[in-house]
Amino acid sequence: MTREETHKKILEIGIVPVVRASSAALGARAAEAVSAGGIPIVEITMTVPGAVKLIGELVGSVGNDVMIGAGTVLNAESARRCIDAGAKFLVSPGFDAGVVQLARSADILVIPGALSPTEIMAATGAGADLIKIFPCGAVGGAKYIKALRGPFPEVAMIPTGGVNLETAADFIRAGAVALGIGGELVSATALSSGNTNQISETARRFLTIVRQTRQEMTVKA
Repeated sequence: MTREETHKKILEIGIVPVVRASSAALGARAAEAVSAGGIPIVEITMTVPGAVKLIGELVGSVGNDVMIGAGTVLNAESARRCIDAGAKFLVSPGFDAGVVQLARSADILVIPGALSPTEIMAATGAGADLIKIFPCGAVGGAKYIKALRGPFPEVAMIPTGGVNLETAADFIRAGAVALGIGGELVSATALSSGNTNQISETARRFLTIVRQTRQEMTVKA
C-alpha cells in the first residue's frame, strides 16, 4: 500500500483508533475488536509492551484487511523499527523533523502532532501528510479546530483528545478530516474484562456518526 492509498483510506473511514494496552495480547485483542466493528485501521502505540513485534504480527495476520500503523513514534530510530515491522503510517504526539523525513523517504504516511499555529506550520512545511491536533480537548475541542481552519483551510487535521460519542459530530462539522480516538473507543475496562463486543459496538457507533454528519454537511452545502 502506497502513501497515497493509506491517505485515501484514512480520509474515507474518518477514524483512526488509537490502541493503548498493558500487554501485546490485549493490544491484539483491541485491534481485532475494532476491525470487527467495521474500522479497518489500527494505530498501535509504542507504549504497548512489545509494540514493534505486535505490529509485525498484525501485519502478517490481518494486514491484507486492516491497515496497521504505529503511534507515539518519538524519533527516527523508533520510526525505522516500525517501518521495518510493516507499519503503513506513523503518528507522533509532537513534531520531529527526523520522523517526517524518514517516513517520506520510505513512502510511508506520517501524521505528526501539533497544537499551535507555529507547530502546524513547521509540520506542514516539513512534508507532513496529515496533522494530529493534540491534545485538542484541552484547548477548546471542536471550537479550536474551527478556529484553526481560518488560517489553515488546506491543512488536513485529525483532532485527538476530547473526541467521544457526544463530540465526534462537532469535530467533523468544525472541519476535521478524521478523528483520532483512544480510550473512548478502545475502553481499557472493556478490554481487560474481555468484553470486546462493547468495543466493536462503539466502533460502529462512531462510524455511523462520521458518515451521517458528512452526509448532512453535503446536503447543506
